[in-house]
Parts: sequence; C-alpha cells; structure tokens
Amino acid sequence: MIQQPSTKYKSFPVIGLKDRKWPDQVIQKAPMWCSSDLRDGNQALIEPMNSEKKKALFQKLIAIGFKEIEVAFPSASQTDFQFVRDLIEEHLIPEDVWIQVLVQAREDLIPRTFEAVKGAKKVIVHFYNATSPVFRDVVFKTDQPGSLNLAVKAATMIADLAAARPETEWRFEYSPETFSSTEMDYALEISSAVIGVWKPTPQKKMILNLPATIEHSTPNIYADQIEWMHRHLPSRDSIIMSLHTHNDRGCAIAATELGLMAGADRVEGCLFGNGERTGNVDIVTMALNLYTQGINPGLSFDDIDEVRRVYEESTQLPVHPRHPYAGDLVFTAFSGSHQDAIKKGFAAQEGRAFWTVPYLPIDPKDLGRSYDAVIRVNSQSGKGGISYLIEKEYDLVLPRRLQIEFSQVIQKFSDTTGKEVTAEQIWKIFDAEYLSKDSPYRYVAHHLSDDPVEPDNVRLTLEAEHKGTLKNLHGKGEGPIEAVISALPENLKVMDYHEHSLGEGTTAKAVSYIELRKNDGPTLFGVGIDRNIITASIKAVFSALNRSLT
Repeated sequence: MIQQPSTKYKSFPVIGLKDRKWPDQVIQKAPMWCSSDLRDGNQALIEPMNSEKKKALFQKLIAIGFKEIEVAFPSASQTDFQFVRDLIEEHLIPEDVWIQVLVQAREDLIPRTFEAVKGAKKVIVHFYNATSPVFRDVVFKTDQPGSLNLAVKAATMIADLAAARPETEWRFEYSPETFSSTEMDYALEISSAVIGVWKPTPQKKMILNLPATIEHSTPNIYADQIEWMHRHLPSRDSIIMSLHTHNDRGCAIAATELGLMAGADRVEGCLFGNGERTGNVDIVTMALNLYTQGINPGLSFDDIDEVRRVYEESTQLPVHPRHPYAGDLVFTAFSGSHQDAIKKGFAAQEGRAFWTVPYLPIDPKDLGRSYDAVIRVNSQSGKGGISYLIEKEYDLVLPRRLQIEFSQVIQKFSDTTGKEVTAEQIWKIFDAEYLSKDSPYRYVAHHLSDDPVEPDNVRLTLEAEHKGTLKNLHGKGEGPIEAVISALPENLKVMDYHEHSLGEGTTAKAVSYIELRKNDGPTLFGVGIDRNIITASIKAVFSALNRSLT
C-alpha cells in the first residue's frame, strides 16, 4: 500500500524571493573549507575517538590541506579540553592553520574555552545559540528578545577575553543554530546584533555561519535564504558567510552547492559526510565535484584510499562501497553495456585534451586509484568487460566475434555460480576452452618448405596425434594455414584470422586467432600461442577443430 501524505507534518514555507539570482550563477572557485570531523563528527560516533585517533585524523586533515579545523568543544568535557591542550603543547598545529573551538552562548562556558586555547597562534572561537521558534518555545522557554540578548552577551564576553590575549590572532564565528527554520527577519536581526558587537572590517573579518541544522526543505529554499541574508546583512564585505548543512533529506551536497551559488564563502563539513543523524555535508564529495568541473578545490585527495583508511580507523565507520569517488565499487562496472562503453572510452582517450571516458566522471588515477577494479564480471556482464580484463591482465586482444563467443562461455559459468568472476578465473576458463584442448587432435611438430613444383605454394609435413595415435599428415597451400587445412582429414573452412605479438623483444610470443567452420556447422574460434607465429597459427587451427569435435 502506498503511504499517503500525513497532516501530521507541515511543509516549510517558501520565503518568496522573487528576483533570486543564484539559479544563473556558476561556482567558479573553491570556498574556504573548515573540517568539523574532530568535533561534530566525533560527537556523532558510537565510540568517540580517543586522543591518538584524533591526532591521526588531525594530521591527515592537515595533509589534505585544511587550513581551518574545528578541533573540539573544550568546555563540554575534560577529554576535549585536554585534546586542545595537547595539540598546542606538542606543537602539532602548523603556522598557517586555524584551530576552531565551539562553545554555547553561555557565560559559564566561554572562559573555559579561552583557557583551552591559551598559547595557540590562530584561533577561531565559534559560539552559537538556537534561534528557531521550536527551540525558543520548547527547549529554552524564551522569546526573540531573550535569544538576542543571550547572543549579544556571549559576543561581548568573547570580544573582551580575546582583547586581553593579544598574543593570539583571533577570528570570531557566530551560528544562529537552526537558521534554516528561523524567521528570516529574526535571523537577520540577531546576526546583525552580533555583527554590531564585534564590528568586523574587511581587514579583520568575522564568520557568520548559517546552518541547516536539521534539513527539512528542498535545497532551493535554503539557497533563497542564503541569498536573502547575503543581500540584507550589514557590513557584508567584512563577513565570511559560512554554510553548515546536514543531510536529513539526503540533499546536503545540493544545498551547499546552491548556497555557494547564492553568495556564501565558506563550507563546514566532515570527510565522507560523518555527523549527527544522517551526517554533515561530505567535503570529499564537495571538493571532488569542483575538481571534475575544472576548479582547483584547494584540498588534496590524490590518495583517496589512504584518506579513507585513516578515516575508517579513526572513526570506526565504514565508507560505503558506493560512496561517491571513494567507495570500493564506484569505478566498477558490471553491466555489459557499461563495460563496452568504458573499454571503448579508454581506447579513444589517448591524446584527448579532456577526460571523456563514458560512465567515469573522473579519472581514477587522479585519486590514486588503479584501473584494476574498473571492470569486473558477473552474470550481468558482457563481452566488453570480459575482453577488457583479458587484454589488461594477459595482453590478448580478442577479435570482436571471439569476444561474443567467449562471453557466452563466461555467462554460463557465472549463471551457474551466481558470483562475480575474477580475472584469474576468466583466464583459467579461457585457457581450458581454447588453449588446453588437445583432444581428439594434438599438435606435435611440423616442417614447412617451399613447393618446388608450384613456387607460390608451401608444403607442410604435420606430425599430430589423433585419439592417441601418432600420424604424419601432408598438405600444401598458398600459406601455412591453407596447408594445415589441406593436411587435416576434416572438411574445414577458414572464416577469419588475426594475430599479434605478446610482449616485446626476442622473448616475445605470438598469438593467433582463427575462426573455422566444419562442414556446414557453426563457426568456432581457436587460439594458439607460441614463440613461432606459424606454430601459433597451427595450434589455433587445432584449437578450433577440437572445439568443433567436443
């Protein structure tokens, strides 16, 4: 039964921005990035990170290129407080990196926050209070003036405590928590009041963070809210407008991208979207989305597997195999039509100015990933994927009709097992089907010579076993293959022939592919491999003949 809409839930009102500009904008540069992995991400874990895991993740965030990292909520626990002290006292913070600490708009917690960051060179003090009607009415039992007064008092205390510590370079950040469900005129009023306390300038900017703390509407509504604030804020040139989106509706990426188009300058989020409930915005995906549009994201994910490893070890959370860019399977195609398109795309990519491989929006090598897992084979796969693996792993370039023929062999195997077929298994099946069939005929040796009577022909003496009996067969023709066909006591017709070398230099082998028809039956391929190209061709004939007789 289809679930009907419920009157239990009300839709979020559209703010009515009639002349919105953001739909016509294009993101042209990366935002400022702030990682919240060690704070927002950590508090969302079943088992919060210990100090060593947090340090390992902190170091990885530095290596990725983050210049702003929210490291803790130091007034919330001694563990968080001590972690901040460890970063400072162990000199783990690079000169150009800002550490960010979070605190509620509470006068009893703010001094403790300043104690935690004593001695740090660059600090962002980030305070917040929830501003939406449900939080004012239900959680805090206050009204709009009460919430505004709370924010002003906290902003004033923060400014005074920072002024008493000039040895540190300070930046202030305010979040009207639950901004996206706050009345816009009130969100502007309370933000303006904090701006009035801090008095930022273009040379000494403050951060105004506008969070979608609980995502409850489509991304376009959030973009309208951001653009409305962008237009109406006082001292806009002195404000870094920041986004902090959550993923309750699964739209955090879209909301953040539209928010940047609407005028925001900065993004807070976590690696792989960790965070409360369904998570914060995924900065890995955000950054690599920019990268695929030709924009330098300012963050390095050129070894995405190593980033994922540190993240998983630190958080004890797995990255989903289908996670954008980083999952084990995101560059893997099982579908036959997908595999065929990717194989053709790889073949055509060389020499092109832009990456244009079908189904792969990014070159896996840019992320430190190999092409090994791009094509994998199961019951849904076709000739393109199978031939790609054979070519990549074993250097065999199968003719198209052989690709079709062999894919049917693999299809039967995968239908029987119901499992993925590895490249090694494919090779074993190929070897058994084409290279190791030596019954009822088995090639032993041959001697080839020019025909003294017909100069355009060659003569062949062929030594072979037939059902265990050694025989000497004789034939002639315009070439070795025609001579082999004439020597064999079967009615055979050559339909197609291909050959190529395997490897380079004096040790290279040759591979021959021959398509034969016996009597009026179906055509079948044979494959032969040998250091001698003529021997490889004869083996290919024997391969096809044996397949037609079994």
